Amino acid sequence: MTARIWRTGPGYRLLISVLRGRRRALAWILLWSVLESLPPLLSGLLVSFAIDGFLNGDVGGALGSLGLFLAAALVGALATRQMFPWLADVVESVRDSFVVATVEGVLAEAVRSTGPPDAAGVARLTEHVQSVREVLFALLRIVRQIAFAVVAALIGLCLLAPIVALVTMMAVGLAIAVFVTRMARLAATQKAVLLAEEAVAQRAGAVFGGIRDVVACAGERQAMADVGRAVDDHVQLTRTLARTTAFRMVLIFVGCGLPLVALLAAAPWLLRNGHLSVGELVGAVTYLTTGLEPALRRMLEVLATWGLEMAVSVVRLGEGFAAGGSARTGRPVPAQGTLTAQGLTFGYGPHAAPVFRDLGLRLAEGEHLAVVGPSGTGKSTLVNLLAGLLPPGRGEITLGGTPLGDITDADLRRTIVLIPQEAYVFAGTLRENICYLAPDARECEISAAVAAVGLGAVVARLGGLDAAIGAGGAELSHGEAQLVALARVYLSQARIVILDEATSGLDPDAEATADAAFAGSGVTLIVVAHRISSARRAGRVLLLDGDTAVTGTHDELLQRSTTYADLAGHWRLPVRPG
Repeated sequence: MTARIWRTGPGYRLLISVLRGRRRALAWILLWSVLESLPPLLSGLLVSFAIDGFLNGDVGGALGSLGLFLAAALVGALATRQMFPWLADVVESVRDSFVVATVEGVLAEAVRSTGPPDAAGVARLTEHVQSVREVLFALLRIVRQIAFAVVAALIGLCLLAPIVALVTMMAVGLAIAVFVTRMARLAATQKAVLLAEEAVAQRAGAVFGGIRDVVACAGERQAMADVGRAVDDHVQLTRTLARTTAFRMVLIFVGCGLPLVALLAAAPWLLRNGHLSVGELVGAVTYLTTGLEPALRRMLEVLATWGLEMAVSVVRLGEGFAAGGSARTGRPVPAQGTLTAQGLTFGYGPHAAPVFRDLGLRLAEGEHLAVVGPSGTGKSTLVNLLAGLLPPGRGEITLGGTPLGDITDADLRRTIVLIPQEAYVFAGTLRENICYLAPDARECEISAAVAAVGLGAVVARLGGLDAAIGAGGAELSHGEAQLVALARVYLSQARIVILDEATSGLDPDAEATADAAFAGSGVTLIVVAHRISSARRAGRVLLLDGDTAVTGTHDELLQRSTTYADLAGHWRLPVRPG
């Protein structure tokens, strides 16, 4: 089961996708690996030639063999030096891809979840992603080097002493086969350790986040015991993993120790009968002791620790961003864009009083709706539901007859865009901020968006679209930041635009310009109004009053609803200076 998840999981697919995009770097790594393996390939042969040369009086030939060995070592060192840029290209690309996928997963889960923040997500982002980065580097740098060294030593041994090579390959094959059969158990234990580590972070995060309540309820002992149990579980599993991985020492002796003992025991017979010369015997011992044994030891050690850690981390990360950040599969957005809510009921918790009950609403394409109501009546909750950011408690919201939950995340986010009161502005140029949802927009389209929402004066003050903006838009006022967000959405392909007091920082004239821009563009416009003028401009007004809702035009609601009349009268009151 573990092997199947590793082969088909989203983490594995992302890793393979990134590696496929780095074929050129991998090809260079392979080339330099071949050159790097020259010293272990030639070591035993050249040592054998040198010793036999000295014994036979051929000092020149012996010194030439040692000179070749030195030259091979220099070539190997040069190959190692040339390989690091290509290793960095592969490893950092993998790291960046996993960071992006993990952050998307954590953020998406945070948006959808009604529970406390996932503290274990921090562990996935920091420790697991860093583990993938470090272990991938180890696999490409160390295990690759070791694997080539093992193969080179076996090839050299075959050329020097075929009988010894046959026995050695059988022993090495047996050791690796036994190790592979234990990989599933090792992987399961390693994953249990990582999950226990996340459990420690999650429990500790919950306790620290509610420390005031813990102290107020005198629950320190209970909280400490809860975190302590998680820590004890992690320690116990870590010890189990250490015992399991220690078995590799036996496998190293089987793969290299037994062939060496057999060779030394048979050495007198091999020398006496002329099967090996003294130089060939020393060369074979050189391959076993300085080439094969250290390489096999290091390879099993790395695979049993870092290799398993990476395999499990990749799977665990994949579970995180598959559950949280990967796109929901479903139907595309329908061509017909009527937004309908039927029997909509929502409450924050199973026993909480509903914010609204059995609400019905139908918005045709291009319609302009203002949502009003006293503070705390659920205006922001409603628009979050209509945007698909919250699931209904009961009832259904459909777009063109298709439930929002059945539409893919990517299509839904492109179709319905919600702008909150606090506009998001990131570090970059003004152009990059405006074109965030439409990176391929043409210059004429950008200029049209700027003019439509009334952003032209801001662009001129900053010195043009390529003016730099700091993190959070420190150079912009609250209203100017809102204009940037409005231009960004105007330029996008959104068919339904929801403004949740997204023009609160604008004066009435600027707000009217922005409303007119969206209303005239043909999109369906939903505005959480904070001025009577916003409600007057809308084709219909939805009044939320307690857990009930009333719709109508501005004039109709003035006659039908005392709550709306009171709101309209309050909005008309002049603002006193100071």
